[in-house]
Order: sequence, then C-alpha cells, then structure tokens
Amino acid sequence: MESIVALQNRVTPWSDGLEPSDAELNAIEVEMPVISAEVELLDVRIALLDRPVSELDERRIRRARRRLLAARRDMAAKTATSRPEVGA
Repeated sequence: MESIVALQNRVTPWSDGLEPSDAELNAIEVEMPVISAEVELLDVRIALLDRPVSELDERRIRRARRRLLAARRDMAAKTATSRPEVGA
C-alpha cells in the first residue's frame, strides 16, 4: 500500500504559483459585499434553528434578505458596467 506522501506530487504538485493572482483577488474583492450579506443571512437562520420565530426575528430575516439582494444588485451593476460591449 502506498502512502499519500508518495502520491502527493501527483495529487497536488508544488509550485511557487499557488498564490491567487491579482485578477482573482480583485474578483474576490468585488464579491465581498455579497459574501458578507450571505454570511449575515446564514447567521440569522442559524440563530433561529432552535426557537420559534418572533416578529423581531422576522424583521431580522427580511433585513438580511434585503441586504443580500441589494449587494447582488450592486455587484451585477458593477460587472455590467465594467464589461466591454459586444461589437464595440
């Protein structure tokens, strides 16, 4: 039986280029408001798993959903304006 160490180079070859590129970091930065809003909504849902939902909790869920939708809208607007038009 071979150990995973012997297979390591075949599974994940070591390279100095394992760091994310500038383009990948920029993409993460653009998506960060959406990621943060998704985490916030998930936090609210997790907090409500083991208890009945009150009126205040419903407002927290609605507020988190609105923030997520707004973040997605803003990201879509940014990416739509940054893309070159087809045929231009």
